[in-house]
Amino acid sequence: MKSILSKGMIYGVLLFALLSAVAAYAEEVKIIGTVSRITMAADKKSAVVILKDVKSGEDVSITVEDELTLDKFNDKRIVDGDEIRCKYDNEGGKNISKLFRKTAGC
Repeated sequence: MKSILSKGMIYGVLLFALLSAVAAYAEEVKIIGTVSRITMAADKKSAVVILKDVKSGEDVSITVEDELTLDKFNDKRIVDGDEIRCKYDNEGGKNISKLFRKTAGC
């Protein structure tokens, strides 16, 4: 009886881990959109970018925190009207950028 209970618990834990991994993977979203607005934080360590999704036409708010992309905002290499390819995760109700590039490069 002890062996059956232990196997059941192991299978349960494995199933939970598998489902959790699938749920975490499903959080990543890929979009292509046009920059509508870039709002830099006062400390210049983050920015909120509004992208107009090409497929749905909806505005999506993305928080950008990586230094390379922030430098591109400051240098005006990425500006309003640019078409962007973006991957982001929804973490705690915020869309956090994982990839943020011009579709034409940069």
